Amino acid sequence: MCGIVGYIGDQNVVPILIDGLKRLEYRGYDSAGIAFIQGQKIGVRRCVGKLKNLEMALSGEKLSSTIGIGHTRWATHGRPSEENAHPHRVGNIVVVHNGIIENYMQLKKELIAEGRHFASETDTEVIAHLIDRHVKRGLSLVPAVQEALKEVRGAYAIAVLREEEPDLLVGARNGCPLVAGLAQGGSFLASDIPAILNYTRDVVFLDDEEIIVLSPEGIQIMDLEGNPVEKEPSKVVWNPVMAEKGGYRHFMLKEIYEQPRAIMDTLRGRLSYDTGNVYLDEIGLSVEDIQGLRNIFIVACGTSWHAALVGKFMIEEIARVPVEVDVASEFRYRNPLIGEKSLLIAMTQSGETADTLAAMREARKKKGKVFSICNVVGSTAARESDGIIYTHAGPEIGVAATKTFTSQLVALYLLAIYLGRVRGALSQGECKDRLEILSQLPHLVEKVLEKGEKIEEIAREYFQYRDFLFLGRGPNYPIALEGALKLKEISYIHAEGYPAGEMKHGPIALIDDQMPTVALITKNSVYNKVLSNIMEVKARSGKIIAIANEGDQDIAGRADHVFYLPEFDPLLTPVLLAIPLQLLAYHIAVLRGCDVDQPRNLAKSVTVE
Repeated sequence: MCGIVGYIGDQNVVPILIDGLKRLEYRGYDSAGIAFIQGQKIGVRRCVGKLKNLEMALSGEKLSSTIGIGHTRWATHGRPSEENAHPHRVGNIVVVHNGIIENYMQLKKELIAEGRHFASETDTEVIAHLIDRHVKRGLSLVPAVQEALKEVRGAYAIAVLREEEPDLLVGARNGCPLVAGLAQGGSFLASDIPAILNYTRDVVFLDDEEIIVLSPEGIQIMDLEGNPVEKEPSKVVWNPVMAEKGGYRHFMLKEIYEQPRAIMDTLRGRLSYDTGNVYLDEIGLSVEDIQGLRNIFIVACGTSWHAALVGKFMIEEIARVPVEVDVASEFRYRNPLIGEKSLLIAMTQSGETADTLAAMREARKKKGKVFSICNVVGSTAARESDGIIYTHAGPEIGVAATKTFTSQLVALYLLAIYLGRVRGALSQGECKDRLEILSQLPHLVEKVLEKGEKIEEIAREYFQYRDFLFLGRGPNYPIALEGALKLKEISYIHAEGYPAGEMKHGPIALIDDQMPTVALITKNSVYNKVLSNIMEVKARSGKIIAIANEGDQDIAGRADHVFYLPEFDPLLTPVLLAIPLQLLAYHIAVLRGCDVDQPRNLAKSVTVE
């Protein structure tokens, strides 16, 4: 999704805007621009492509201003072009916008009928025209923004400047994230925390249909009617250095190797090996709520959906509660059978995923309990949940999720144990046993990462292939889906993930010597079944890359390449399996010359439907 940065204070705004936009590059974009007020006049600079193009355009100018807004745009309405880039100016109003205005065509026709002219193909320009219309009718900037937003329908996070009010920066949100930062000598506005971490860790998160006014005196928050809203600042614990590459070639590689720490941080302070207790302080559910549960729904998108599929195995096996898993974008459109004795678990790395938030709100309308597993403190999902588990993976800059995924799996395992204990499905001794197993996980992930060179060697053999098949069974099947997704996302290779038992129901027709198969064949109850699937692939001249357990001699003579993992608990083995698949996708993408951290057409957080 697009990025927003704004600043008002006693420093030159231009370097701050450029720095903030650079820290939002991971979100994906195809154009960039800034607006500022200098000498009582608004200046706008925009360009297509990467931020370096904007920096080059600015390099010959002597710009000095203490108020401004910036934007990186990912095209939704209108092709990537200079005229479609943000900020958009209408009269003496400039606007940047994330989101989609659903009724923009209706509003645009109305505005054109009034004699207004549009310079772009975007829905955003409608917002600028609406604000300008109210200003020309005699309103100052803040009430003009209020009235304009009452007319629009859809998702937005906006930042607005007016030439005649050079000491005001106005922002608003509905369905798209927006955060304010408080610092000595200035205030910040951004669509995501990393944009302002270099300047402040004191932040205020806006909720839907709220407006924020930044001025030299500080910030004011109000609703669309102008009623004051009081909010306490939150302290962000991330260190800005955590968002830098730290010597790694790409953020994605750094984040893959951060997984032992991310897992330990997700466990830290939440369990007792002596008593077998799991402590989830923000669970938000009473013992009666948990004991009375009839069913659980888990909703998520993309990689988080794959974590949810593994979570189904964990919760049903450990807590003995029926679990349904839905793609969040489908959940609310199927009139789900959810009620007071149902729990909806929302899996979202950012806490701002539009479809997941919509599913949460649908569950609440039907009187279900709402719980979330999320990586961002204070996010919309966190604020709208009855309870939450934060994954504590730290900022993830690479678009392709890695450490947030494995942290989600760990959080789901903790939740399964907690639910199992409260519901009486696990004894204290069984809890101790499971926590003892869990305590080994960070070290085992480190052991897998130590053998990363083996995956790089395999990648060199296969990076020129155009199609891949990933096979797994049981809780390993979602990891086959995740491995295929990672390869698609960052290397642009066609890949499919399938339950191994379904191979003969279609995918086997694709097998030949030009379609490698990645087989996840760890020691579990269906090991021999997957081994049979491998033999079927080999009989059709298919190449096999197997991910298997150490000491497995049966697979050595049947696969072209084998990557060995430590043998581990079947419900936690998916965490270990994810590591070599992340590395395989990474190394293939690098060998193909792809932009690993910012793959084409993708955004880190999808905040509109």
